[in-house]
Amino acid sequence: MASLVSTRSVKRVAVIGALAAGAFTMTAVPATADPITIPGVGTFDIPGVVIPPEIQNALTPPGGAPAAPAPQVSVGDKAVQAAESKLGAPYVYGAAGPDSFDCSGLIQWAFKQAGLNVPRTSYEQASAGSPVSQSDLKPGDVVSFYGGSHSGIYAGNGNVIHASTSGQPVKVAPISSMPYDGARRF
Repeated sequence: MASLVSTRSVKRVAVIGALAAGAFTMTAVPATADPITIPGVGTFDIPGVVIPPEIQNALTPPGGAPAAPAPQVSVGDKAVQAAESKLGAPYVYGAAGPDSFDCSGLIQWAFKQAGLNVPRTSYEQASAGSPVSQSDLKPGDVVSFYGGSHSGIYAGNGNVIHASTSGQPVKVAPISSMPYDGARRF
């Protein structure tokens, strides 16, 4: 039994010694390396990593310039796109889509398409999210009018998309066409 233990111990010491010796005899990697370009993402310097030319050439698009990164689309931008897709849909009190809407129903439906749940009524929407001043509005901000009883989604350039009232379809209107009450960002 004693010889079995000592044989194992000797093997362990030999393995550990070989590993340690290997660590000290590794080939040194240059301190500087070629940048790595990933199309649509960017160019990165990763110390100690050298990319062979054939791989770097495969990553670089024709013409040699890396592709510009894809623009980031915010939840608000997606909600505006969804609301724009419903321009002309009929106003129906209490409706929340997908074929007809009231004001807050349009907001709720548009944000749901963007992957975010927002409250159902215009009053709840006016008190949720984060407050935004009128001078800082961005597309996708929920704008309240008439003391909070009406809501629209800011589309940029001073306009909102909203389902206004019976007999009027979902439309774009100047924010100045209604009495502004406040805005929220989700």
